[in-house]
Order: sequence, then C-alpha cells, then structure tokens
Amino acid sequence: MEEFRSVRGFHDLFGEELDKFNLVRRTVRRILQLHNFEEIILPVVEYAEVFQRSIGEATDIVQKEMFVFPDKKGRLLALRPEGTAGAVRAFIQHRLFAIKPYTKLFYEGPMFRYERPQAGRYRQFHQIGAEVFGSSDPLVDAETINISYKILKDLNINCSVEINSIGCKVCRPNYRKALVEYLNGVSGALCQDCIDRKDRNPLRVLDCKVPTCKEAVKDAPKMLDFLCEDCKNHHRELLDYLEVLGIPYVENPNLVRGLDYYTRTVFEMVSEELNITVIAGGRYDYLVEEMGGVSTPAVGFAVGVERLSMFVKEPPPKDPIYMVIPIGDTVGYALRVCELLREKGKRVELSYKRGSLKKQLELANKLKADYAVIVGEDEMKEESISVKNLHTGEQTKYSLKGVLSEVF
Repeated sequence: MEEFRSVRGFHDLFGEELDKFNLVRRTVRRILQLHNFEEIILPVVEYAEVFQRSIGEATDIVQKEMFVFPDKKGRLLALRPEGTAGAVRAFIQHRLFAIKPYTKLFYEGPMFRYERPQAGRYRQFHQIGAEVFGSSDPLVDAETINISYKILKDLNINCSVEINSIGCKVCRPNYRKALVEYLNGVSGALCQDCIDRKDRNPLRVLDCKVPTCKEAVKDAPKMLDFLCEDCKNHHRELLDYLEVLGIPYVENPNLVRGLDYYTRTVFEMVSEELNITVIAGGRYDYLVEEMGGVSTPAVGFAVGVERLSMFVKEPPPKDPIYMVIPIGDTVGYALRVCELLREKGKRVELSYKRGSLKKQLELANKLKADYAVIVGEDEMKEESISVKNLHTGEQTKYSLKGVLSEVF
C-alpha cells in the first residue's frame, strides 16, 4: 500500500522546530499586548475579490500565487495569501471605525501562496500581523517599527532595519513616470518578470533579487527625490522618532513592498545572518476607502513565524518531566498522585506499562523524564511517594501531605 505524504509546501511542525515556532508566537503576542493591541480571529477563506481589490491585480500574488476555487454558487473564493486585506474587510464590515478614535488589531494564523517552497517559506505558512487604523501620525509608524525591533531583540536575532518612503497619490505618479522611462532604457538587462512588471508595477522591479536586475536599477531615480512636501515632512519626523527610540536604521531607496496598497513608509527587518527579510510592513492610507470604507489612514506589519523561527538559536527550556511509576497493585493511588502533582504545576507522565522497577526506570529514561515518582505498595500504605532524580540518582521520600503543603 502506498504511503501517504504531505502535499508539497505544506509542512508538519513538531519537536524542537515547533518549540522554536511557539517561542516566536509567544514573544510576538506578548509584545503586541504590551502595546495594547487587541486580537481578532479572521477567516482563512475570503471572496477572491477582497485580495484582488486590495493587493492589486498586477501583483505576483494575485496573478500567480493565490489558491482560488469556486463555491457551489460559482463565486470565487480564495485561501488568504496575507492578513491585511481580511483585517480591512472586517474593520469596514463591523464598523470598527465608529467605536474608537483609532483601532489597534492583531491576528495570527496560516496563509497560503502557491510559490516555490524554500527555507522558511512554504505554501502554507504562518503570520502574525498587526494593524493600526485611524492615524496618519508618523509616530504610529515609529511605534510599529519599534515593536518589530523589540521582537527581534527579545529573540536575540541580529537584524538591520531598512526603511524607505514610496510617496502618496500626489507625488508617486511623477516618480512612476520617471522610473518607467529609466527602465525602458535598461530593459535589455532585466529578467523576463521585470520586463513584464515595468509597465504595470514598475516599483517591484526595484526589489528584484536577480543580480542583473539589481545592477540595472543601481542608478534608477530615487523616490525620496520626488516626495511632495507632506511626504517629506512625514518621513523626516519618522526618522526623528527612530532616533529618539535609539533604533539604528538604513535608508534603502530601492525598498518597496510587493503589494499595491502601500503608501509613504515601508520597512523591513532583515536578518544579518542570511540577508532574509523576517518582518515587513508599512503604511496604507488609501486601502480602507478603496475597499468601500470611510477614508482611514493605517499602518501595519507582519511576522513570518516559520521564517523567524529559523534564526532562534535554542528552543526555550522545558519544565522537568515527572514520570509516575506504579509498582504492584497501586494504579488507583498513582492516578491520585498524578493529579496532585499536576495541581502543583508539575509536568507529569503516567507510565502505561507494567513491569519491574528496573524496566519502568528504563522506560522513564527513554521518555526523557527527569524524575521518577515511584509508587509502590509501601508508599500507598504510608500515603507517600519516592522521587528519584534520573540525572543524579538521588532519591527522596515525601508524604502526600508534604506534596499538598508545597514541601515538594
């Protein structure tokens, strides 16, 4: 019979890899909650139009990477490729803009993109995203970058902070025109994807990782030189706030994001170890209105959990395991002991095998237990337990009353 295997790009998480994954999750959630973000749980499936409208028809995600399928009524649905579009849809649908002057939300869960699997990137991957709706103040951009920086500091991951402004509706058209003219002049050095992009989404050419494209755009016009006065002031204030926060940054004039909805601030946290982006985000002041809501400025970021987990050096330490070993006719007493230890917050494994003490201790070692809690007939009569340290061999007897009174 043929053995079943997971679908390519859909990854099982367990063991040490899962321990690192959960450390990233706990760290990000804790820092977001310290900054007073509230959680929202978003559906995995949305109408495909939600992403087509928000991400942009001309993006690689919409054109090549979305998992799209019809429902029974023929309406096109999509597995979410990112979280911001769903968060914006929920913000509008539930009229969250009418509840508070500004809204701070975070969400967590799997995303889906049909792209070539590689290290830290799968077709099903997990993100934690955070969005702030309702303020155009560059202070919000600075706080968003600060949260991202804190996450990496807490995880002891060395990174560089790259930042750029890609302007707004006022100044970007002039820049786009100048950029397309430049790209037409160097089109012979561009890869096929960038030749396709240069007219429909020219900013994405600046972000191409193909060496010939990187060399070709080296002297391309810079968006910072085309910023209108409002965008210049916004960017200058943001950099001032980053100085106050003590966050080192690099201005990268070729930094853009792969989604159409971004305006003004874009940023990435790039691992210094492998030069891979692990956290990215930016401002999107027109998206809520473009999706049918009231005009609402917004800024956000997303953490790729699997990708960030790659850079966690050590999994977090686990609580010691106490293996309760019943010897003889003491299983009922052993169950009682297990529950008392668990009430004290101990991590407890009950032996499901019967045999001699020697065999049971061998089993405890195979299960990587730290302590053997021996429950024989003498212990049952005495209302006690014998605890053996499996690392040192030291053994101590405790009364159950001692366990109850937190002696143990």
